[in-house]
Amino acid sequence: MISTRDDMPGARRWVVKIGSALLTADGRGLDRERLKGWAAQVAALRQSGCQVVLVSSGAVAEGLVRLGWTSRPSSLSAVQAAASVGQAGLVEAYSHCFDAHGLRTAQVLLTHDDVADRRRYLNARSTLMTLLGMGVIPIVNENDAIATDEIRVGDNDTMAALTVNLLDADGLIILTDQSGVFDADPRRVPGAQRIEQCDARDPSLLEAAAGTGGALGRGGMRTKVLAARQAADSGAATVIADGLAPDVLARITRGESIGTLLTPGRGERRAARKNWIAGQRRVRGSVRIDAGAARVLRTAGRSLLPIGITHVDGEFRRGDLVACISPEGEEIAQGLANYDAREIRQIVGEPSERIEALLGYGGEPEFIHRNNLVVSRNA
Repeated sequence: MISTRDDMPGARRWVVKIGSALLTADGRGLDRERLKGWAAQVAALRQSGCQVVLVSSGAVAEGLVRLGWTSRPSSLSAVQAAASVGQAGLVEAYSHCFDAHGLRTAQVLLTHDDVADRRRYLNARSTLMTLLGMGVIPIVNENDAIATDEIRVGDNDTMAALTVNLLDADGLIILTDQSGVFDADPRRVPGAQRIEQCDARDPSLLEAAAGTGGALGRGGMRTKVLAARQAADSGAATVIADGLAPDVLARITRGESIGTLLTPGRGERRAARKNWIAGQRRVRGSVRIDAGAARVLRTAGRSLLPIGITHVDGEFRRGDLVACISPEGEEIAQGLANYDAREIRQIVGEPSERIEALLGYGGEPEFIHRNNLVVSRNA
């Protein structure tokens, strides 16, 4: 686990995210000279024994240029059309750049459903691991051509954090047009200082991460900090740095003081399955639990039984992600339900041995088994 810059040279699996503003020179089409530079840096990392996955924005932005559009359209279908046109150019450009170093690339397009569904998640993991084993450079992007709001991850910073989880990567590098996270917005506050290193979960980070995404991108510094927090749940450190700094990848991975290092802190690295649960973004419902159940979840890592539930909110099905709410109204855990909402309402507050009599059939004694439950870091 990376705790300081001194640990960086020992990392062997990296996810590198490159944003639209860097790739397209603020909307002037793909900057192939920059792509060549990053490809050379990734090739050097591969030569040193590191595995690298690229998470690349730029498809929509390249599509806008190819279609002659001057701004990102508001309609979903037009954005999807631009993504379809631009994705071909993006992958072609990467392939050409890596060919010069004798490296093959692979396009991997994902949506939220691909990481929310357990089988598809495992398939995506297997594909990426196989590609890395073959020495191929996977190029990951959100599948903007078909993604709707219901299945959208939202931004490639989050996609990069999910990729860290998929691969149990050691570290995440987010290349942006700023030189790191500052203690105030450097565009508005003269003398704002770059944060050298910080715990990814430090609450002051989100206050410091001021600013919004540009005209082409969907993210901002806030989404990058949130992605670092998600990566930290997988035990991975994140570096947010200026993508145009000379030899930025080599300097980061050998531990130089460049960008902002956000560390996973002292928390234990979660098991891959629990990281998958924690990475889900759409809670389908919630259950209120009593003080005894809240205490057990927080301190003992136990399963949630129906007897500890006091109220059910929402409509969800077996296997859906459900939040556990304390008597004070605080979300303290999330997990996968063993019963749908209709069923659990019939056995709320009842001991597990009464489940068969109340439902008319036998079932699991737990509403959420401890192996499928993740307690919130601040609970």
